Amino acid sequence: MAGETDWLYFFLYWVSVVATIGVIAAMVYMVVRFRVKKRTSKQRVVNTSDHNTTLEITWSVLPLFFLVAFFFYGFRDYMKLRTPPKGAMEVNVQGQKWAWSFTHKNGCSDNVLHVPVKKPVRLVITSVDVLHSVWIPNFRTKMDAVPGRYTDLWFEATNTGEFPLECTEYCGEGHSNMLSKVIVEDQASFDKYLDDCTKIEVGPEAGQKLYEKKGCTACHSVDGTKKIGPSFKGIWGKEETLTSGTVKVDENYIRESILEPHAKVVAGFAPVMPTFAGQLKDEEITSIIEYIKTLK
Repeated sequence: MAGETDWLYFFLYWVSVVATIGVIAAMVYMVVRFRVKKRTSKQRVVNTSDHNTTLEITWSVLPLFFLVAFFFYGFRDYMKLRTPPKGAMEVNVQGQKWAWSFTHKNGCSDNVLHVPVKKPVRLVITSVDVLHSVWIPNFRTKMDAVPGRYTDLWFEATNTGEFPLECTEYCGEGHSNMLSKVIVEDQASFDKYLDDCTKIEVGPEAGQKLYEKKGCTACHSVDGTKKIGPSFKGIWGKEETLTSGTVKVDENYIRESILEPHAKVVAGFAPVMPTFAGQLKDEEITSIIEYIKTLK
């Protein structure tokens, strides 16, 4: 649809440019051609003509022709944009502060969208907290992610490569960091990705992958930098100051913070983290804990 969208845009653009130049040129011509010269009152000639049928038909019918064309091509492209082809591959998209999650039919979930080239893809979109919006500029497509509702969009990538995916609905402090990408690859590479994605790994390296895949990078640094949430660097075994009391950072605290993030809020930070209950298996939570232990 990107080609059709660009064609319609430039059609509207150039018709508008030509129309604007035409109107301005006509105004300048009439100002110069029909200016009133210095004459005595007896010399002045009054134009008694009240209309020009040819001109009136021209400036009414010609714009009408273009308006009908605008509507026809706009409606045609809109219907194409809103009607995914039969057999389109479906991917569930979930927006939350401040990360994207893309889940394929085989259960593979990632913070980056992988799709095969030259195959229609339908995104089924929702949000778990506030309003977000999926925008893929290279594909000329955008759709809101609404809490408690499902929206959808579709596209068919014609070239392999990586293309940016962004949130274009202001959703709070971390909005500008709600970035992802679409990786378009050949069918063999895509099939391998799906197969590897569903394999459950454990340990610190698996925890690091989950830290990146689940969007933790948007709020928690690993180098001590203060972001929307506290940094993971050096927190293991630390006595953390909360908004009410203190707590030792151990396995139980980290697990609780992942599943019930508002139960114990670190002092100086707002309780904005969404829950990951139902999104992470026990083995994955353990891997994240093991990864945090290594960040000394």
